[in-house]
Amino acid sequence: MNVIGTVGLPGSGKGEAANVAEEVGIPVVVMGDVIRAECRRRGLDPAEHHGRMAGTLREEEGDDAIATRTLPLIREAAADGERDTVLVDGLRSTVELERFREAFGDDFTLVAVRAPFEIRAERLDDRGRDESDSDLEALRERDAREIELGLGETLERADVEIDNTGTLAAFRGRVREVLGVAEGEGNADEVADADPATPNAGGDGS
Repeated sequence: MNVIGTVGLPGSGKGEAANVAEEVGIPVVVMGDVIRAECRRRGLDPAEHHGRMAGTLREEEGDDAIATRTLPLIREAAADGERDTVLVDGLRSTVELERFREAFGDDFTLVAVRAPFEIRAERLDDRGRDESDSDLEALRERDAREIELGLGETLERADVEIDNTGTLAAFRGRVREVLGVAEGEGNADEVADADPATPNAGGDGS
């Protein structure tokens, strides 16, 4: 089993990378789903309590709590899937990274998805999931929080980097390469039709 984890700042393209994986039949496990499930179990609204619940789980079960809770989901996805690869979306800290490396050894690969602040801000504004997506100062503060919590160091310890500053087609092609997907698998026609002249067309996933 190959386990590929992704790490990146908001708007870097992790969500688009997950889309590519799903299109070619690679199961995706989203670490945030663990937090949302626990919110619902405790009768809380995930939209309001997501961040607080993440902190609570780490306080109650240790800094690697979310990674540890994700492990059985990864193994289940691998058992149910047709491929021997699983993509894990959303590592945040070196503690989580070490937990996965301890569990999967050389079968775990961490992929850093990178894009500069200006491009990420534009993508988040276009995506417009909530009002804060268009607030540059809020995004800078969010970046700072993520980095302080360990995301910056986790990015630096990645095994592979994907630059997401070019076209959507180029980004998706690089993701398929990292996933070990043969040319032509997935939505190849859609990728081929992407506008090569659009400089900021990279994935807008977080």
